[in-house]
Amino acid sequence: MMRKTEPDIFADRAADEACVVGSAPRGTIYCANCIRCKLVPSPAGSGSYYLRVRCDAGQWRKKSGEEKIYKYFTVARRSIASCSYYEDMGEGPEFLKDLRATLPAADELYGAPD
Repeated sequence: MMRKTEPDIFADRAADEACVVGSAPRGTIYCANCIRCKLVPSPAGSGSYYLRVRCDAGQWRKKSGEEKIYKYFTVARRSIASCSYYEDMGEGPEFLKDLRATLPAADELYGAPD
């Protein structure tokens, strides 16, 4: 298991605090409000799956260059200072507020449709 570095921990904490307070720092872009933020299933065996999010523009990368995929319930926390691929869905702060209220609190296992 890879341990987070201190700057990573501080970045995650800052993102968490911004979500709790409900106000984004000036210039912060929330990935969940971008047209390129996609919801994808991740197999969990026995026909069930977890929901994950990925950047369709490939902006979420690990140090190894591999694509980074995040758990669905954390999508409202994903933010960056700037992105040349960002395309606003036009729903703004109200969408993010509703998203935070409706997201599951933890990773949930979903069954395959019948």
